[in-house]
Amino acid sequence: MPHVSAISSRLSLRHPQKTSLEILEKVCETLPLTKQTDLKEALATLQEAYPHVTSFEREFPSLCFALATGVGKTRLMGAFISYLHLAHKINNFFVLAPNLTIYNKLIADFTPNTPKYVFKGISAFAINSPEIITGDNYERKRIVEQGTLTDFSPVTINVFNISKIIGSGKDVRKLRKLSEYLGQSYFEHLSGLDDLVVLMDESHRYRAKAGMKAINELNPVLGLELTATPFVESTKGKGKATPFNNVIYDYSLARAIEDGFVKEPAVATRKDFNPKDMDAASLEEMKLGDGVRLHEQTKVQLETYARQNGKKIVKPFVLIIARDTTHAKHLLDKIQSDSFFKGRYASKVIQVDSSQTGADEEKMISRLLQVEDPNEETEIVIHVNMLKEGWDVTNLYTIIPLRAANARTLIEQSIGRGLRLPYGKRTGVDAVDRLSIVAHDKFQEIVDEANKGDSVIQMQQIVLDPAELIEKKKTIISISNLSKQLGKSTSTGASKTQDTKEIKHVAPETSTPFRTKAEKQVAQITYDVIKKYETRTTEVQSTKDLIKDEIQAKIMAEVEAQYMPQELDLGEGGEEESTALNVEEIVKKTANMVIDQTIDIPRITVYPVGEVASGFNAFELDLSVVNYPPVTEEIWQQDLKSGKVTVTDLGKIGIRENRIEDYIVRGLMDYNDISYDDHSDLLYELASQTTEHIKSYIKDEQDVEKIIRSKQKDLCDLIHTQMQEHYWEDENVKYETKINRSFTELKESAFTVAAEDSIKDYRVAPTDKSNFSKYLFGGFSKCLYPVQKFDSNTERMLAVILERESQKWFKPAKGQFQMFYNHDGDHPEYVPDFVAETEDCIYMLEPKMKNKMQDEDVLAKKEAAEKWCESASEYNLTISNKPWKYKLISHDTIAENMSLESL
Repeated sequence: MPHVSAISSRLSLRHPQKTSLEILEKVCETLPLTKQTDLKEALATLQEAYPHVTSFEREFPSLCFALATGVGKTRLMGAFISYLHLAHKINNFFVLAPNLTIYNKLIADFTPNTPKYVFKGISAFAINSPEIITGDNYERKRIVEQGTLTDFSPVTINVFNISKIIGSGKDVRKLRKLSEYLGQSYFEHLSGLDDLVVLMDESHRYRAKAGMKAINELNPVLGLELTATPFVESTKGKGKATPFNNVIYDYSLARAIEDGFVKEPAVATRKDFNPKDMDAASLEEMKLGDGVRLHEQTKVQLETYARQNGKKIVKPFVLIIARDTTHAKHLLDKIQSDSFFKGRYASKVIQVDSSQTGADEEKMISRLLQVEDPNEETEIVIHVNMLKEGWDVTNLYTIIPLRAANARTLIEQSIGRGLRLPYGKRTGVDAVDRLSIVAHDKFQEIVDEANKGDSVIQMQQIVLDPAELIEKKKTIISISNLSKQLGKSTSTGASKTQDTKEIKHVAPETSTPFRTKAEKQVAQITYDVIKKYETRTTEVQSTKDLIKDEIQAKIMAEVEAQYMPQELDLGEGGEEESTALNVEEIVKKTANMVIDQTIDIPRITVYPVGEVASGFNAFELDLSVVNYPPVTEEIWQQDLKSGKVTVTDLGKIGIRENRIEDYIVRGLMDYNDISYDDHSDLLYELASQTTEHIKSYIKDEQDVEKIIRSKQKDLCDLIHTQMQEHYWEDENVKYETKINRSFTELKESAFTVAAEDSIKDYRVAPTDKSNFSKYLFGGFSKCLYPVQKFDSNTERMLAVILERESQKWFKPAKGQFQMFYNHDGDHPEYVPDFVAETEDCIYMLEPKMKNKMQDEDVLAKKEAAEKWCESASEYNLTISNKPWKYKLISHDTIAENMSLESL
């Protein structure tokens, strides 16, 4: 499957997309792509491989790929078109959109140099990108020559809204009107093409009689349907639906959730709540209030995650589904009133429905399209008919349905708009990966529907505690004691979360030994200079080397070069400081502080040593995608005044190779993994194969040379990609460890806590242990941070032990170790729970539930950590420093009376 593999790789297709492409390949091998296809015979042949397809449902072979929302149907369309053109020389495509939103989106996605261009990476379209004809420009876009259409590109993609081809309106009449140049209507031109393939986005929208008739009249050789809902809603029975008979591949929402391609939907209600106890108005009021409070919690949690991981901050918003436009206006007035959360959302809410006209409509649409922008203030969107397909956002996190709808509709339509992930993949953090539906009155009904055997989804359940909903949250940024004492501020800046004007977001103050502004300035400069020595591993092998005389002298010189004394230096009381500044003493004091308040964490890289035997086996290139036409290398220069034209042939300029193959070989030598000395024979063999392939259809040798010169990069990329499949390496390679940093600065930590909560004493267990991670603890004497969070009471107890028995300890932030483990072929970062230094050892400690100790994931982390500790210990041994040890500790063994040695 060379085409499938190449396209999948170039477009980075997810496995359901690649599977769909593989199925299309098998279909094209089975069905003739002609207009003379016998449907009955074709269906019978297809059913041998796909017996579940019982009908094409149209007057031509048409197959449905049912892919869940958020998996990537538009990119799959690009893959389909690429494959059909490259493998079967199909050049004409008709892409159908169900509404104006998707129509405009599809035009953008098929247009080169746009953010989501679907053909990015397809070399065949790099120069001659497909010609895009739309329902708005089909009359003027085409160039007519002798009564026929002339294409600039070998591929033409027609993108039309369904309203352009069905009914009897002006647009439909225009499309079917006779063109004096064509001698037929544009619709007739399309239906007369002998290689037209129709791609139907959201194909469940074209199952009505008029839509079926119009699409049949296009008379394509093949139809490819894409939808997330492969069934037709019945008008006779409430909630009943008729499934499509032509679904050849079904990748359900449940599978997309399980595979982590979309958010995890959850339905929320209140604890101990019975909706029958409340009237409709009070219930609506409660759902609105709870939804907004849940939104505020999510907003803080998203910010905390972004700060912890150095990601962009995502601004979530709430979607409220109203009964009708009157109800929507009532909700808008309510939310904009002072009585609703003290008017906090008055400017942050928009109403999106047909009641908006003129300038109001333009403003509403503008705000809706910018709702993902963190700088746009909208946080609540009120809509009547549920925002339909095509409105793709990644920051919808809370849905409040206030209109009557059955559970199936709520599940399958409401959540579809909010399933896309803001970072493209799951993070493992519930707040980031979860979409919440606030449905107090429908909670049990939705849960029951989701639990049915034929349900498209299995939903989480969230039981809201009213007390916790009322509780305001904030993000706390905790920097190390050392950074705080040296006057350093957080790198992530001020918080943007709601209700935080009076909240101090940086962990509690730590006293500093530096009294005046000048002393603090010198200390900060010293610390910045010391951090440069992290990478100077030959000079500073551990922080202890910072107080060596020769290192102190170097640091002093750099500090003095940077320090610019102020004309007047005031002490903390405001009086002028007359004492002369002792820079040398401050530098030494700062270096000692770094030694005392840092655990040396080296940055370790493992690399092969000696002669590593590796190479590429000989193979036959697959060059079926290479079909470049002759190229011109002439530049035309026209004098604007005289009109004189000067032609310069670039083919006669520049470095010429003696052999055509040398262009390919020279290009391949630029890749780091290819050695000319070791692979020259293979490189020339592959270059020869490429040259001979182009010569097979281009007879002029000068044209062949021009093609290879102009397409050298693309050709070499194609060859190099295929070489990777034939790479080999000696399994008995020996590796050595390289230390890139002898120590690393302690990273910031970010925590979400209740706004009114005080910092708790780590020695006292909270009464409520059900949600331990909501507490923030302090009061430490040996921890390298002023505050810490614990996931369980056993972690708190371990901290008690470490305060008693270690010299210093801390809970590392993400990115501190740059340590990765193998997880199903992926390599996520592993962050151990505790790091503690004792008199004779540095420990990496991981408390774990007893029944989780042998989990595959836990053991993979353990293996990665033990290898890291082994490398770090070998390095420390050479500099007379303490060894590192990794210990996995069962939770049930941790008690305050236990010693660290015993654990």
